[in-house]
Amino acid sequence: MILNFYLRFSTQYGQALYLSGNHPLLGNDDVTKSIPLQYFNEEFWQGQIVIPGEQLTLPEIKYRYVLRGNDGKQVVEWGNDRLIDFVNNEVKDYTLIDTWNHAGDVQNAFFTKPFQEVLLKRKDAATPKPVKDYTHVFKVKAPLLNQNEVLCLAGSGKILGEWKTSTPNLLAKSGNWWVIQLNLTNEYFPVAYKYGVYDTVLKKLVYFEAGSNRTIAGDSGNNRSTIIHDGFAQLAYPNWKGAGVAIPVFSLRSQHSFGTGEFTDIRLLVDWAKTCGLKLIQLLPINDTTATHTWQDSYPYAAISAFALHPLYLNVEKVAGSKKSTLSKSWKPLQKMLNALPAVDYDQVMEHKFAAIKILYEAQKTAFKNDLKYFEFFELNRHWLVPYATFCYLRDMYKTSDYNQWKTYQVYDENEIQQLASPDEKHYDSIALHYFIQYHLHLQLQSATAYAHKNGIVVKGDLPIGIYRYGCDAWMAPQLYNMDAQAGAPPDDFAIKGQNWGFPTYNWKKMQEDGFAWWRQRFEQMSEYFDAFRIDHILGFFRIWSIPTNAVEGIMGKFVPAIPIHINELYQNNISFQYHRYCKPFITDAIVYEKFTHESDYVKQTFLNGVDGMYELKQDFNTQKKVEFYFNAMPVSDSNNYIKYGLYDLISNVIFFEEEGSQMQQFHFRINMEQTTSFRDLDAYAKQRLKDLYVNYFFRRQDDFWRKEAMNKLPELKRSTDMLVCGEDLGMVPDCVPDVMQQLGTLSLEIQRMPKNPKTEFFHPADAPYLSVVTPSTHDMSTIRGWWEEDTSKTQRFFNNQLGHTGNAPFFCSGWINKEILMQHLYSPAMWSIFQLQDILGISETLRRENPNDERINIPADPKHYWRYRMHISLEDLLKETDFNTEIKGCLAECGR
Repeated sequence: MILNFYLRFSTQYGQALYLSGNHPLLGNDDVTKSIPLQYFNEEFWQGQIVIPGEQLTLPEIKYRYVLRGNDGKQVVEWGNDRLIDFVNNEVKDYTLIDTWNHAGDVQNAFFTKPFQEVLLKRKDAATPKPVKDYTHVFKVKAPLLNQNEVLCLAGSGKILGEWKTSTPNLLAKSGNWWVIQLNLTNEYFPVAYKYGVYDTVLKKLVYFEAGSNRTIAGDSGNNRSTIIHDGFAQLAYPNWKGAGVAIPVFSLRSQHSFGTGEFTDIRLLVDWAKTCGLKLIQLLPINDTTATHTWQDSYPYAAISAFALHPLYLNVEKVAGSKKSTLSKSWKPLQKMLNALPAVDYDQVMEHKFAAIKILYEAQKTAFKNDLKYFEFFELNRHWLVPYATFCYLRDMYKTSDYNQWKTYQVYDENEIQQLASPDEKHYDSIALHYFIQYHLHLQLQSATAYAHKNGIVVKGDLPIGIYRYGCDAWMAPQLYNMDAQAGAPPDDFAIKGQNWGFPTYNWKKMQEDGFAWWRQRFEQMSEYFDAFRIDHILGFFRIWSIPTNAVEGIMGKFVPAIPIHINELYQNNISFQYHRYCKPFITDAIVYEKFTHESDYVKQTFLNGVDGMYELKQDFNTQKKVEFYFNAMPVSDSNNYIKYGLYDLISNVIFFEEEGSQMQQFHFRINMEQTTSFRDLDAYAKQRLKDLYVNYFFRRQDDFWRKEAMNKLPELKRSTDMLVCGEDLGMVPDCVPDVMQQLGTLSLEIQRMPKNPKTEFFHPADAPYLSVVTPSTHDMSTIRGWWEEDTSKTQRFFNNQLGHTGNAPFFCSGWINKEILMQHLYSPAMWSIFQLQDILGISETLRRENPNDERINIPADPKHYWRYRMHISLEDLLKETDFNTEIKGCLAECGR
């Protein structure tokens, strides 16, 4: 078998192309073992492999191309759908003529799960009509055809109809491709051709694709076949646009839930979305966060398992079923009381829900353990389900999720855990209870998302950037995480001291050893329920904000990985570097008095030692964690908090953090260096030299380094799923991020009040790229109405410059203003406009909540925030608001969504 590959690609100097595939001669899909192609001419690169008969064991060969530059950069083309099917055993010589598939090509987005399985799903599934003794197979993609349209092929020569359009050759859909087989044995080459759109109802050609004629050169003959993968048909279709609603599951309110939103409520949300013309529902993370059995577990980004679903979202009445209706009736008074609350009472809901679940398990456990569907679920998920269930059992037995404090099983051992989880053990029911919960959560969520798909609605999930430090994932595989670090975010307008999420950071080198198996398993499990997902803090795949475990505030962090400043650079820049002056807290009498005023003497006496006219923190208080520990044992008072946070500021009053293990040779700038009193008290020359180096450190020297870091992870992770991938790319965004996301076809997040251009105060939705999601607010922000009242001077500028109105802005956000802002986003060229439900309700002054501050979901600056926002109107009642729903539907139709 001879395979001749021709790739249409124009390379630049220093670039080379390679071929990778699922055959040993192509490297068995290992791109490091791909074979080189040869430059053929200005249009093509060429390669050939000869497969001996005894090695032709595969029914088909899948392959793809790899581009490498002399700078070490490598790009693997997108897709895994180019193949050679060996159904025709007579063919011994194949010619493959291919077009490079760029991952960032907009049309690739339409081959993801939400479009292929829901939004653009075609009714026709006809296979290509077989042609006897065909010599050529033409394959091309066109994802946005209407239901009554197919592709056709016309061109020069008899078989292609001499360009006649009355009876063109029609292609049939096969997977991602439109395909046709033709016998061109008697044609004269080169053959010119074009694809066109044919209307099967009107029985006529609508139009040909744009651009010059395509051509194919070469001969054909016995035992030869040519397969042309022509990329995308050049069709003049407008970009597809849709709109969606974002809301956490716990925020849903229905008449049948139990004090919190539940998976069964998603059906009602689907009904409402369909009524309004919305096409997407976006949820926050839904994984189990039960670590303390208190409201502190309400934080949805601190999951104790990246796989287990949260018991909070289980509808116990559904689990009870009609046979146990007497049980569910006994819960009605409690259910009514909890449902009447304005917000989620996390402690009460979880306490009573767990009690009800335990009763149901005892009543159903015999039948449950013999359920064949449960067995199937268990076998497919045992890799995470058994460890998770035993983790929960041990957590409750030892009354802590911190496995370091357990008396037994502190270190995960798979054989020991399998024995602990054995059905023969007397405590087995305490473990199987969690199998029971997860199985029913799976059934309820799967049913809800299937209902969404049936109604033309896609469901978007949320992938947290971190894992809980004392959760099942860290217990099972601590080597995958840097347990001596804390992930967070640098300071911004929403958290001036930065954010400390407390999560361990990822050990990417270790994760890469098995091809990111843990991530692939996560994606596989998510795809059971979701069509798309948002990568929380996608910047973490480029670099993470890493905070030492002895620090409390995010401002004590640094980017990891990052290229440090070497001591020689400081000397080369004429900076008179002194280790203690630059790397230790700079504390003088004046600074102590400025920070603590009348408490200065007490602070100096209790927390500081005088050294050569300066001060340093005593050993017991020289880290933020030590200070926190000390004040945790003190009475809570404004005075104590004042001193505690003042000491935090003293500890962070440095210019540099030393690179660990560098022996005072390499350093990282402290973020916001210019705001420190240590910097303020330097001479003007030193300040300017440090500023110049600071700007280089944060905004220039790391960019290519971080690009490579991301490209080592994101392409393979994105390739492992067919879900639509959206990135939350907010915060301190390196210059390389937009380019990498564009190269990978990953949707960006564009927020009006958080422009990525530092020279502008606001981002206008009209300027959004197509591959993006635009939104006026997220769960980490105030709603439109809440933001409007926060800063009247900013609101005034927005009112005049962004909305285009003259005069004074209203103090309160009227319904018409809220609607104007929504319409700006709906008219945006972005693929998706997604709104918090609160912002949609905000256009109605009768439906919306009276106090907009009650609509906020999270305050990032508060690490102890209670996540409990709940709709103030039930979904059943919202469905009855015919005029409001019709208004929303009209807005979407007007804007082409």
